[in-house]
Amino acid sequence: MARKSKAKTAKKSAGRKAAKKTVKKVAKKAARKVARPKSRKPAAPKRPAASKAAKPTGLQTVTPYLIVSSGARAIEFYKKAFGAVEVYRMPAPDGQRVMHAELTIGASFIMLADEFPEHGGGRGPDIVGSTTVSIHLRVPNADKAFAQAVEAGASVIMPLADVFWGDRFGKLRDPFGHEWSVAHQVRQLTPAQIAEAAKKAFAAS
Repeated sequence: MARKSKAKTAKKSAGRKAAKKTVKKVAKKAARKVARPKSRKPAAPKRPAASKAAKPTGLQTVTPYLIVSSGARAIEFYKKAFGAVEVYRMPAPDGQRVMHAELTIGASFIMLADEFPEHGGGRGPDIVGSTTVSIHLRVPNADKAFAQAVEAGASVIMPLADVFWGDRFGKLRDPFGHEWSVAHQVRQLTPAQIAEAAKKAFAAS
């Protein structure tokens, strides 16, 4: 009986020692976690969402803005001549003029407005009598686009021709005084080839 009692006491003692070791290990791990917290990178500050009103959808960085003597007629002309699509129109308070309009021609935007000289606005080139700007129109078929614009009422400044820089190219003036060049590429040339062709073209003129 004495031996059994000693054996039981030894087992209990061993069990207590094992339990103490387990408690110590758990305590040590918990202490390490507290002493050495996981390093976390500070969260990057959230950037404010870009305002959708800052840039109208689809507008390119540079957009031609045409002043015309009749906004309503100009819009209809550009539809017929160049296949323009009207995106937006803001009538003026007088009910007669267009304060602002946006059109697309192919993948590009143009804007236009009537003259407002009483508010410091510009004048159309047909009123001034000249323009220093030409709008370039790149198309799949210059002959077709040129003929369509002439039929709609544009006048020819320079007939279509195969020019030295490799384009099929011509120039038009619309009924509101704005000049347009119309072109498609015929052959692709290097800058050196274009420079050499330019010498020959100017020498012959």
